[in-house]
Amino acid sequence: MFRVSEPASSSIDKDARIAELEAALAARDALIDTLRHQLAQLRRMTFGQSSEKLALQIEQLELALEELEGEAEVADSRTANRATAERPSPVRALPHHLPRAERRIEPEAGTCSCPDCGGALRPLGQDCDEQLDIAPVQWRVIRTVRPKYSCRACDRIVQAPAPVKAIARGKASFATLAHVVVHKFDHHLPLYRQAEMMAAQGIDIDRSTLAGWAGQAAHLLDPIVSRIREEGLKAAKLHTDDTPVPMLVPGKGRTAQARLWAYVVDDRASGAATPALAWYRFTPDRSGIHPQSELGPFTGLLQADGYAGYDKLYQGNGIQEVACWAHFRRKIFECHQTSPTPLTTDLLDRISGLYRIEEDVRGQPPDVRRRHRQEQARPQIDALRGAIDDALRRLSPKSAMAKALAYGRKRWDALTRYIDEGMAEIDNNIAERAIRSIAIGRKNWLFAGSKAGGERAAAIYSVIETAKLNGVEPQAYIADVIEKIASGWPASRWDELMPWNWQPDQHQIAQAA
Repeated sequence: MFRVSEPASSSIDKDARIAELEAALAARDALIDTLRHQLAQLRRMTFGQSSEKLALQIEQLELALEELEGEAEVADSRTANRATAERPSPVRALPHHLPRAERRIEPEAGTCSCPDCGGALRPLGQDCDEQLDIAPVQWRVIRTVRPKYSCRACDRIVQAPAPVKAIARGKASFATLAHVVVHKFDHHLPLYRQAEMMAAQGIDIDRSTLAGWAGQAAHLLDPIVSRIREEGLKAAKLHTDDTPVPMLVPGKGRTAQARLWAYVVDDRASGAATPALAWYRFTPDRSGIHPQSELGPFTGLLQADGYAGYDKLYQGNGIQEVACWAHFRRKIFECHQTSPTPLTTDLLDRISGLYRIEEDVRGQPPDVRRRHRQEQARPQIDALRGAIDDALRRLSPKSAMAKALAYGRKRWDALTRYIDEGMAEIDNNIAERAIRSIAIGRKNWLFAGSKAGGERAAAIYSVIETAKLNGVEPQAYIADVIEKIASGWPASRWDELMPWNWQPDQHQIAQAA
């Protein structure tokens, strides 16, 4: 009797096991979705002083998500053959500009005789499949040979002039200089790590030598950086923000809190065709004199946070402040996280409504944006102001919520200026995105070794970020531009080298690969 019942018992155990595995997979997928949602929320927060405290949490979420997605990919690949017939995967073409290496696989029996009957084979067609492949980074030596010739009649010696070198009596090409600076400032690889990676390939280059190469690249890029700043100061609207950068104090073995300031022009959201650009300035402290002197020639709209150092800029009629709703919302959100109330929920919902209005006019001309905001956003803002004033009458002035609301009411004119200025944005996220790479890179290169090192970093960031804003690959761009500048490119043609005018060719793309 027990033997008869064994198959039924085994079937029940198998079904239970399947149900258990399906539940585990569902829980895994739910956890991945949750982590993705949490990570997206954290990334939307700014990279200012308050958000830097979340860096560790973001890193932990990214690591956990990578592990779960990796496990999911392995598990899903085991059932790929069964799932192919039920749910075909989408076909995504690989980039056309990549070089192709064809591998042709003929039948083992050859192309002449049928392996079954021996009959003659004729072409019927072919199946093609493409995979993304990578070849290890390959360093090479360019040997320049300049033959000499002498005239039999007059003994004159004829020889081609020596090409310009990236570094006098140096061994690095312009492409190598571009590789070093882009990997440090855009890919966040400190020079000592680059030296270790090169040593693993048998290339013994000291870190100090790499530092000299980076310095020479920054020197050659000076005309580009100056031109970017000149064009930026002509704009009608600027976004600005700053972030701390530790700077080594010479001879004391400790660091001081220096700053990197970002100034960004990006009017694409208001339908402008003018080029987007960004330039950076390094300063040993956060004194208000720095942005005041930097923006002295500027007139127009300045989108910034509530830092008091900007206040003197607004005292004349040349610069108008446009405050950031994201900063105001963040202060309310912090109170909501600590102690959620119907008030915090209501205010956050009202601000979210203002952002939804912005989505409807993104990319539209300024006059369309202004008219839409006046019709849709102004009534909501007036109602929001009434709700804030009512709350301030009821709250204790010393409470965190009252301080958060007072911050907004103090800047109400600046917060609402975007309603009547079609070029303005509702927040300053454009500038905050511009300092994101600095916040990431700071974890890797730790600190600026000196004031000169900080200024060099600011110059290279200016070029890299402006190139990226214009859809230009930074390494190919820098390699080409510094070679042209070193070769005596005329100052009257600087505009041709600017990222928004520069056009790559296939040779330059290959060099950057």
